[in-house]
Amino acid sequence: MEVTTRLTWNDENHLRKLLGNVSLSLLYKSSVHGGSIEDMVQRCSHQGYTITMTYINENMIVAFVLGNYTNLCESSTEPNDSLWFSLQKKNDTTEIETLLLNTAPKIIDKQLVCHLSKKNIFIISPDNKIYLDKMMTKNLKLRFYGHLQFLECEVFRVEGTKYNLDCTKRILKAREHRNRLLADIRGYKPYADLVSEIRILLVGPVGSGKSSFFNSVKSVFHGHVTGQAIVGSDTISITERYRIYSVKDGKNGKSLPFMLCDTMGLDGAEGAGLCMDDIPYILKGCTPDRYQFNPRKPITPEHSTFITSPSLKDRIHCVAYVLDINSIDNLSSKMLAKFKQVHKEVLNCGVAHVALLTKVDDCSEVLQDNFLNLSRSMTSQRQVMNVHKMLGIPISSILMVGNYASDLELDPMNDILVLSALRQMLRAADDFLEDLPLEETGAIERVLQPCL
Repeated sequence: MEVTTRLTWNDENHLRKLLGNVSLSLLYKSSVHGGSIEDMVQRCSHQGYTITMTYINENMIVAFVLGNYTNLCESSTEPNDSLWFSLQKKNDTTEIETLLLNTAPKIIDKQLVCHLSKKNIFIISPDNKIYLDKMMTKNLKLRFYGHLQFLECEVFRVEGTKYNLDCTKRILKAREHRNRLLADIRGYKPYADLVSEIRILLVGPVGSGKSSFFNSVKSVFHGHVTGQAIVGSDTISITERYRIYSVKDGKNGKSLPFMLCDTMGLDGAEGAGLCMDDIPYILKGCTPDRYQFNPRKPITPEHSTFITSPSLKDRIHCVAYVLDINSIDNLSSKMLAKFKQVHKEVLNCGVAHVALLTKVDDCSEVLQDNFLNLSRSMTSQRQVMNVHKMLGIPISSILMVGNYASDLELDPMNDILVLSALRQMLRAADDFLEDLPLEETGAIERVLQPCL
């Protein structure tokens, strides 16, 4: 008879986010294999990393990850690192709380007991009862402590390439750092409140990942992969209209203090892709949202939607040159010439700028252990130097991300790269605002000369 788990698809999906790219194989189910702790341990011994899950009710799970279930009957069991977590379903969301402990699990009086500093913190009894002390319930944000009946106990083998608890520790640290970055950006305010929202222009070749970067930023703040901006891999630009995208903090949240401006892709061929004469008008804020690009004819002051007297809030405050990290070596001389032409216009306008290298294959490899800086591999370092020489952009302003173009789920490592890049762009925009000449009136809102 096939033994099935109580774990839902959604619960298992949340576990994969917590543990990394792993799969779970059911080893033990108390209602099928019996409630004996000795039998459970025997069945689950020598299986490598395991997750023991106790289902408190339909909406609450308490679980822990162990390196191995062997030798729990010995009195000299040594403490080992273990990951504890709770899954609680509230309305339409699932909340996960985690706790890393150095515990010594063992069998005492036919119960599975976990010690911490010679104190029992967790007990599973053969009569389907669980015990958690106050420290555990407080850290796991559970609304009970002491003894409680549970519905079921299941043990799974964790299967995955080279999985160990260090992988999960890194993911947990990544999630903490990701949350700090989210808080930083949510609390961000443009320099001296000169504008309410920073405008970041995304410029790059067709298929470089401009629209995907916007989708990635939105995905991180919404908590799931989204695809508002249409993306493609065609040689002809998918983006044909100038789009000024705002990003909300969640589906029904408030708009965040930045906008991402998406352009038609650059093309090396004459009369194709973004028209170079459109660049200065975009930078100065003369181009309206949803303007239809024409590769052979730029916007002019005679256009019906042309913004003749843009204010500071309409201007571009930072430009991100978007490049596929895997295609930098293959850029044609004509494409390089267009990039340099765009860069010349950006410098003439005094706008802040960064380079954004997209489609990084392994986000975890380019992040240092503390997640504060990029750890450049030989390949990525070479590409960074190529961009540095090509455009003269400081190495510290060359950023890397792995856009959510084909992924179904968010990855905390990639979230960090996306948020770190965005934060760097906002800081660059602040430098631009701070460097603006003071008006004699001291007015905050600066009205620019018409874009003629």
